[in-house]
Amino acid sequence: MASTFSALKFELIGTGEQSGVWGNTTNTNLGTAIQEAITGSADVTFASGTVTLTLTDTNATQTARNLRLNLTGTSGGAQNLIVPAIEKFYLVNNGVADAITVKNSTGTGIAVPIGKAMLVFNDGTNVVDAVTHMSSLTLTTALAVAQGGTGATTAADARTNLGGTTVGKAVFTAATAAAAQQAMDTEVGVDVQAYDADLTALGGLAKTDGNIIVGNGATWVAESGATARTSLGLGSIATQASSAVSITGGSITGITDLAVADGGTGQGSYTNGQLLIGNTTGNTLAKATITAGTGISVTNGSGAITIASTGGGGFANMDVFTSTGTWTNPGSVTKVKVTVVGGGGGGGTGPAGGGGAGGTAIEVVTIPTSPVAVTIGGGGGANATGGTSSFSSYCSATGGAANGSPNQVGGTGGGGSGGQLNIKGQAGNPGIVLNLGGSGGSSFMGGGGKGVPGAGGGPGGAYGGGAGGNGAASGAGGSSGGAGVVIVEY
Repeated sequence: MASTFSALKFELIGTGEQSGVWGNTTNTNLGTAIQEAITGSADVTFASGTVTLTLTDTNATQTARNLRLNLTGTSGGAQNLIVPAIEKFYLVNNGVADAITVKNSTGTGIAVPIGKAMLVFNDGTNVVDAVTHMSSLTLTTALAVAQGGTGATTAADARTNLGGTTVGKAVFTAATAAAAQQAMDTEVGVDVQAYDADLTALGGLAKTDGNIIVGNGATWVAESGATARTSLGLGSIATQASSAVSITGGSITGITDLAVADGGTGQGSYTNGQLLIGNTTGNTLAKATITAGTGISVTNGSGAITIASTGGGGFANMDVFTSTGTWTNPGSVTKVKVTVVGGGGGGGTGPAGGGGAGGTAIEVVTIPTSPVAVTIGGGGGANATGGTSSFSSYCSATGGAANGSPNQVGGTGGGGSGGQLNIKGQAGNPGIVLNLGGSGGSSFMGGGGKGVPGAGGGPGGAYGGGAGGNGAASGAGGSSGGAGVVIVEY
């Protein structure tokens, strides 16, 4: 009959088996298997995961058979130690950095804290505490508060360790009620009110809604509102609603100025012409007066403010630029009106059309104090386009073109850019084959040059005007367009 194995894997020799060698098996049972079960200790190494211990049919050394399991390695968080589902004691020493729960594969278990050793019992279904009661226990070191003890060997130290305050410890050890009251500063007649007949009278008054406590010269009584008002000498204002108070006589003095948040102004005095201006900082009203400006006078009177103009209004000064230069702010100017006209286009070679007029841009500019560059576009010569005029980068106007192709066609007008009002110059008039040049286009400032029969056309008359085309058939060149202009009003 073959050998069988117990739950702890002791080898049980079958009848008549292992003749001559049964002693070896018995020695292994005694020296290894039984010794591990009674006193053996084995290391169990964790590697950031659950560890499962098993028992196989051999009486050779096996970790799961040992009484003591020493947990080592890296836990990587709380883990489980799965033991075989047999009845067995385990002494588990947790040497890893997290709590380890000792359990069967399906039952409940016991969590062994970090750095602690616990005796548990595997009942084949669950792992439970092996010891739940002791009739007596002697400790070499006092049990810490964190473990449910006091951490002390004397009553005084225990009270301190358990968080007792000076007052609390004095009350705890007081021999009499009076001593306890003294410790809590509640001694009757010293720290708290002793018996008093007036307090008794007050305590016995009816607590009727609306009653008021009033002294009557002998004791305290509870009176209705109407009776109490008479007793206190209050007039009718005491019964008026807060939203409809009527004061029929007298005056109120000596009060602090009513704040804005309460419906007042926060001000108590004013001078002529002062106004109240809202101020978000602190939600207040500030006193201020109107300041006179350029062309404006302010007269502050008693209950009235007179604002009048001291000038004619509009722009009072004008600077005209007929050549490139710089406009400099006199120092107090904040806005200027700028009119920019480009140069007129030149007349064409005869017989030819007239040159186009320069464009115009008109803009009101909020001007900086630094100098502003002014560019004047020249009038285009014969067969040439007029130049562009500009007031820095604020606005500009391109020049008119010379006659078109064929030569009898008049040149196109220039255009304005950047202005609040941008005006395109008039195109030049076409020439007539019968030796009559076309007239130049008119700009915003006036007319262009005339076309003359059989001769060169007239030059651009006004600023930016186009030149007349040459009327001669000989191919002579036309006249020059009118130069541009920049006008600054302030």
